[in-house]
Amino acid sequence: MPIIAADRPSGVSRVVAGRRWNLVFGWTLAVLAIAAFANLGAWQLRRGADKQAMLDAADRVLGERRALPLAAAADPDRTTRYDWAAGRGRFDPRDALLLDNQQRDGRNGVRAYRIFVPLQGPPLLVELGWLPLEGTREMPVVERPAGTLELRGLLTPPPSAGLALGNALVRDDGAWLMMRLETDAITRAAELPVPLAPRVLRLDPALPLGFDRDLELLANTLPPAKHRGYAVQWFGLALTVLVTALVLTFRRSSRSPSR
Repeated sequence: MPIIAADRPSGVSRVVAGRRWNLVFGWTLAVLAIAAFANLGAWQLRRGADKQAMLDAADRVLGERRALPLAAAADPDRTTRYDWAAGRGRFDPRDALLLDNQQRDGRNGVRAYRIFVPLQGPPLLVELGWLPLEGTREMPVVERPAGTLELRGLLTPPPSAGLALGNALVRDDGAWLMMRLETDAITRAAELPVPLAPRVLRLDPALPLGFDRDLELLANTLPPAKHRGYAVQWFGLALTVLVTALVLTFRRSSRSPSR
């Protein structure tokens, strides 16, 4: 009798090849997900470390309080640093600037700024403090302090801008409403003869001037501990994907057809 060869081995080969392809495809997706989650975790760790370094630097400056002149706000080598500064000058007659979407004690409001012209050095923005906004969103009136004044406070970089969408500032009832604080945009809008200094003076809360304020640097953003917590979550997701991929791989191996 003629011997008819069974086609089972070729069918098994196709099944095995298909399962290998699925395995390769699944592991490719798993590796990509693990890499993405790990990168997000590493980014959160870096953000937390950067913010902690910022807080530590500010704490040292506040502990020493060795005052530099207000002209230091324009020092190009210190645009991202913190310095205690003091000096005399006058507030510019131009309109106040109000930074929108600022919270304090769970309430919505704005942070009020005015342009200050020191006796020495270029003009700079001075934060006068926080003001509440009611449901009507009627902008508060920020009177200009008159006369020559002695100011002191913490020089800081401007608040983080986030996503730069749309105009940085718009006119609103005799003031400028800012979506984000950009000194170059303010210089252009206010038609200043010289550019604003890149750093902002946050007034000493002890000065009898302005509104509710403090020297909290992370009032409207995440603290370092939150970034570290998010990093743990992202790394946990990466580990979960790895464990899931290993478990599925071993299960498929145990169910492979015998040859």
